Amino acid sequence: MRAGRLLAIARKEATQIRRDPRSLWMAFALPILLLMLYGYALTLDVNNLTTIVRDQDATAVSRDFLERLTRSGYFSIVERAAGYDAVERALDGGTAQVAIVIPRNFARDLERGLVVPVQAILDGSDDSAASLAMGYLNAIAGRYSEQLAATRVRRPPPVEGRGRVWYNADLRSRNFIIPGLIAVLMMVIGTLLTSLTVAREWERGTMEQLLATPVRISELILGKLLPYFVIGVTDVLVAAGGGTWIFGVPFRGSGLLLLGFAMVFLAGAVGLGVLISMQTRSQLLASQVAMLTTLLPAFLLSGFVYEIANMPRWLQAITYLIPARYFVSALKSIFLKGVGLSVLWMDAAMLAAFAVAVTAVAMRTFRKRLD
Repeated sequence: MRAGRLLAIARKEATQIRRDPRSLWMAFALPILLLMLYGYALTLDVNNLTTIVRDQDATAVSRDFLERLTRSGYFSIVERAAGYDAVERALDGGTAQVAIVIPRNFARDLERGLVVPVQAILDGSDDSAASLAMGYLNAIAGRYSEQLAATRVRRPPPVEGRGRVWYNADLRSRNFIIPGLIAVLMMVIGTLLTSLTVAREWERGTMEQLLATPVRISELILGKLLPYFVIGVTDVLVAAGGGTWIFGVPFRGSGLLLLGFAMVFLAGAVGLGVLISMQTRSQLLASQVAMLTTLLPAFLLSGFVYEIANMPRWLQAITYLIPARYFVSALKSIFLKGVGLSVLWMDAAMLAAFAVAVTAVAMRTFRKRLD
């Protein structure tokens, strides 16, 4: 393998990218646009839940409890109902997501030391918001009960559980969504862009012209991969900076470690793109196969959105074949935990193995196609 011929192929590919507006759009604008779009749209945080209140006690104590719900930021009281008919209309019409019902004699029963149930009626058509709302209500009611007990008995409760969240103290969903989103986008863009450009060579018949030159197959493949590899690494660094500066995601790890993981991951992604183009030789088919083999697995089976531990055993086994699984895990750990290679060595090894394997298969497939 000669470096001069490899770099000549890489320069030729870079020139084609500069002359193709679609390639430039996909290489630089699309990743940032998708990061902004998904970064703002995809969030698991639930705030200001529209709430209707049925206060049957109407005392200073019940109003204080409702004020605590409002101050938490999770509940936004939009209506105070006079009866259950108004509650039902609000939930049916979608003007309220939660209904809080405070029973009669709420203040009197609390003064007597009795357990007073506060009813929450939730709109189960949005199960995520409903479960979070119930959790928020239980947490607020629990803190209220502890403070009330301490006031009544004049001493703190004997046992008090105090949780402390590490790495994401505010429990902001964007802090773990953005790193995972970078991995998913780079998997899709790196594979799709490479598969389209190589497939275009087959459609135009220019691949045969390249093969007629003294260039070796390894030099041809690696030379065509190099520009997209550099573009992908640049996109990762720009997306990481955007995630930190625009979305406020903390970055506690090593920039060099992030760069190293990005290089290994993208080597596999662009290698997969070449392999797809070898099998399809059509831009339309290459784009469809690339999206099918990258977007859905990376989005659903990488741990980006859905916890892998909650999946069926047979599906968990399949996730070991998804390279985005290891890059998502590494990015979250680098961004939020600041850990090093001593912790992430297994993820690095799996990504390197995938990159070597897919590139070797691509070269072997290329030779078979020529034969």
